[in-house]
Amino acid sequence: MKFIDEYRQSDLALKLAEQIERLTDQPLKLMEVCGGHTHTIFKYGIEDLLPRNIEMIHGPGCPVCVIPLGRVDDAISIAQHPDVIFTTFGDAMRVPGSKTSLLDAKASGADVRMVYSPLDALKIARKNPGKHVVFLGLGFETTAPSSAMTILQAAKDKVENFSVFCNHITIIPALKAMLDSPDLKLDGFVGPGHVSTVIGTRCYEFVPRDYGKPLVVTGFEPLDVLQSVFMIVKQIVEGRAEIENQYARVVTREGNKLALEALYEVFEPRDYFEWRGLGSIAHSGIRLRSKYADFDAELKFSVPGLRIADPKACQCGEILKGVKKPWECKVFGTACTPETPIGSCMVSSEGACAAYYNFGRLSKVAERSSSAPA
Repeated sequence: MKFIDEYRQSDLALKLAEQIERLTDQPLKLMEVCGGHTHTIFKYGIEDLLPRNIEMIHGPGCPVCVIPLGRVDDAISIAQHPDVIFTTFGDAMRVPGSKTSLLDAKASGADVRMVYSPLDALKIARKNPGKHVVFLGLGFETTAPSSAMTILQAAKDKVENFSVFCNHITIIPALKAMLDSPDLKLDGFVGPGHVSTVIGTRCYEFVPRDYGKPLVVTGFEPLDVLQSVFMIVKQIVEGRAEIENQYARVVTREGNKLALEALYEVFEPRDYFEWRGLGSIAHSGIRLRSKYADFDAELKFSVPGLRIADPKACQCGEILKGVKKPWECKVFGTACTPETPIGSCMVSSEGACAAYYNFGRLSKVAERSSSAPA
C-alpha cells in the first residue's frame, strides 16, 4: 500500500472483522496501550465491527491524560512568575490542576504560549533575552527526543534563558504496571506505534517471555488496528505468545539509534514518577542529567511538588487503568465535557473520554440508563 485511503477500505475492514470472528468465540480482553489507537478505534467505529467476544480495553498511553494534578499545579506556579514565558503544546493548556489550568492562568495575566515543538520555545527564548522561557516537556519516548535535541542545541548555542519542565515518561514501566495489576485480566496487547518508532520492538520481549501475553506493534489506520487484533487472536488460538510487528513499514526491532542516543545523553531515569490513576511507578519518568542542570526548570524555580488527589466525581484514574469505560463515569457527558473538563481524559484528543464523547459514544450512557433497575 502507498496511500492513506488504502488503509481505510471498508470492504477489507469487514473481511478482517469476519476473519477475527471465525477464529474463536472465546471472550478476550485486548488492551490498546496508545491513546492514538483509542482515537482510531472510535473515530472509525472499529469496536462496533469486532465480534462481541472481543473487548478492547483502553490503556494509559495518553501522555496529557496521565499527568497528575500536582504536576499541573507545578507548571502553573512556574508560569505565574512575572519574568517567565511558559510554552506548551495546546492540549496541555486545558488540563485542569487542583484549582485552575494553564489556560486560566493565561487569562489572568501569565504569559503562556502554545507552541508546536520545543524548538519553537527555543526560538522565543532567543527573541526575548530579558525573559526566561520554559517549555513543558510532555510525552513518551515519541516526543522526548525532540526535547533532548532542543536542550543540546540550547547548550551548544549557550541560550541561558531557556529551560524544560520535564514530565516525559517511559512506556515499559507503565506496561509492566498494567501486567502486574490485580484489577486487570488481559489476554493481549495492541502495542504502541509512535513510541516503537523510537524504542523498537526488542524492549517488549519480556511481555511474552515473563507474562505469556502476545503483543503486536500496530499502526494507526483502521486496517492496521483490525489486522493487529487478528494477529493477536490468531496467536492466542494457536497457543502462541510472541512479539509481532504489524507496523513494519515504520518500526524496526532496534528502533531509532539517533533518537535513543539523544535521550540517553540528556536524560536519566527518575527513581519514581507519579501517574494519574496508576500512582508512583519506579523508573517511569525521566529527568535532565546533572550536566544539563542549567536547562532544568525544576532546579531553576521553586515548585509546590505536592501530590493531590483527583476530584471524587472524576473517574479518570480508573479509566486510565482500563478498569472502567468512560460512559461508566457519572459525570461523563454531563458535568464533564471537552468544553468543561473535570478530568484530563476529556481534554486530549487521545483521551478515552474525549474519543467516546467526540465520536458519538454518548449512546452508551443511554444504554446504561435504560438497563438500570427501576
